[in-house]
Amino acid sequence: MKYIFLLLFLYPSLAMSQQAPYDSLESLLLKEKTDTQKLNIIKQLVDIAFGSDMQKALDYSRAGVKIAEASNDKNWLPKFYEMEGRMHANLLHLDSAFYFFNEAMRGYKLVGNQKGQATTFFKMGWVYKKRGQIDSALTADLSALKIMKDIGEPLGLAAAYERVSDDLTVQERFAEAKEYALLAIDICKRNNLEQELVYALTSAGSVAIMSNDPQAAYNYFDEALKLANKEKFNEISLSDFLNNRGNALKHLGRYDEALKDYTLAHDKAVKANYRNAITATIANLAELNMLKKDYKAALPFQLETVQAQEQNNDLSNLTEAYLHLSTIYENIGDYKSALSFQKKALHIRDSVASTASDTTMSGLLARYQTKEKEGTIQAQQKEISQQRKTQWLGGSLIVLLVAFLIFGFISYRGRTKRTRLLAAKNNENELLLKEIHHRVKNNLEVVSSLLALQSAQTEDAHTKDAMRESENRIHSIGIVHQKLYQGTHLGSVDMKDYFLNLSESVLDTFGAEARVKIELVMDSLQVDIDTAVPLGLIVNELLTNTLKYAFPEGKKGNVKINLEKRPGGSLHLQVSDNGVGKTDGMPKGTGFGSQLISLLTRQLNGKMSETIENGMITTFDFKPVKAA
Repeated sequence: MKYIFLLLFLYPSLAMSQQAPYDSLESLLLKEKTDTQKLNIIKQLVDIAFGSDMQKALDYSRAGVKIAEASNDKNWLPKFYEMEGRMHANLLHLDSAFYFFNEAMRGYKLVGNQKGQATTFFKMGWVYKKRGQIDSALTADLSALKIMKDIGEPLGLAAAYERVSDDLTVQERFAEAKEYALLAIDICKRNNLEQELVYALTSAGSVAIMSNDPQAAYNYFDEALKLANKEKFNEISLSDFLNNRGNALKHLGRYDEALKDYTLAHDKAVKANYRNAITATIANLAELNMLKKDYKAALPFQLETVQAQEQNNDLSNLTEAYLHLSTIYENIGDYKSALSFQKKALHIRDSVASTASDTTMSGLLARYQTKEKEGTIQAQQKEISQQRKTQWLGGSLIVLLVAFLIFGFISYRGRTKRTRLLAAKNNENELLLKEIHHRVKNNLEVVSSLLALQSAQTEDAHTKDAMRESENRIHSIGIVHQKLYQGTHLGSVDMKDYFLNLSESVLDTFGAEARVKIELVMDSLQVDIDTAVPLGLIVNELLTNTLKYAFPEGKKGNVKINLEKRPGGSLHLQVSDNGVGKTDGMPKGTGFGSQLISLLTRQLNGKMSETIENGMITTFDFKPVKAA
């Protein structure tokens, strides 16, 4: 393959091989009473599993997140968010990885943990590279480099130089990339950082192989692999380093030696369920057979490579995979298939180039969860007091939400008008408008965080529910502004992408990811902000009600969302589920959500209807709105 495949390690690198005393640690975990000690033990379990079983490491990370959230431990919570994101990344669950890295970044900023922010920037940069967003990756890694310089830690500085070197290598700025790699090597040697030196050597090898110097690449990779064995790196790490050396041997024409390295790397990756390396080694085995002109042997490897990269949306390598498949089909005489994959390769290449500055990172709000209040309210007087408190808080939250809506719209329209007047002068208008959306989103996050903090201090379950629902409503507006400042169209929002992020957030709030699946049965659709915000609030309310009432007692279920533009410009929205529908014994809420849906439907000149058929189907038809 053209690119070197590296494991996304937690910094500092957890590279040494460790035995896995799972039983003894899990036994200690069951006996431990304090949450802090439980989290320490789970951290050890994550570290051990990371070297041998990525899925098990992910399961332990999830357990740590749940305990940290339940205890509201603000120092441990971002660490476990970062751990879970790292496991998702190495399993190539890129959207999930980005979500948890974003949560980790918010948590680290809240407690002022600079090193945590830097390591999270590293991981975000890695995911950007996997998606082909090289400029975004470099920006993230440079942010981490600045932090590491400020705190003056040699290990972190070396790691930052390595990642910037990798970014520049992908951009084919080889002279600059080599300088950063050599800086990392120098820091490691001066400070006796033997384990980090392995990665610094690997970065230098990556520069060499990409700049067509396979002998130098082999020297760097061979030295890195020998040092990794000496330092007793784990099997997952060795899989990457073997794959790297195999790449250099392949470019040197030493195919038999390359085959041994690739095969051994593949075996180690399969044993550890390390999807990133499994995909890489299969791709390299395909290319090796192509170089040996054994195209029939190469075909099944290359088909498996393309399938995995399409499934994981690995745009950084999919272009090359399509080109290889086109070459294979051409040499076995299937010219129709060869032409088809040639066209696919060109389409992906142009798509990646045109969206270099785009990002799919979703700045989802922190998930503050607290324990349910035990028991029931015994005294009638206390119950009345709590109800009044709930009503007061609910009214305050409604006023706050309405005020923010009004402020957001007035601010947006006013600033947009002024920006248009300046459009003839220069292109700073776009940057200004993006900054406006960025600040609105940040202000909404501040309000949501304040609500979450207040909720953590409240014992009444009804009050907590009211606050959580208000958080979700504010968050649905915040996502709109985030999509606007991150996207290429400042006047419109892609509703499919928006609903995807909104759905993930609501699922996460209720902890329902494992039992409820939300499916978007719709095409991409651009909608203006005045329409997107009410639509987002409507869908947020419907999803909240569905997760609260449609699947009782932990039942599994499916939810489908469809938004389409009908002839004449009208919008048709349908949200359906296969839950229990409306039943007589169903709990009743405050009714505010239903009122909000009704008001927003009228605001968009729409009509709503409900059908109970194998669940609940809620349908909206809105009159034509202005073009995005």
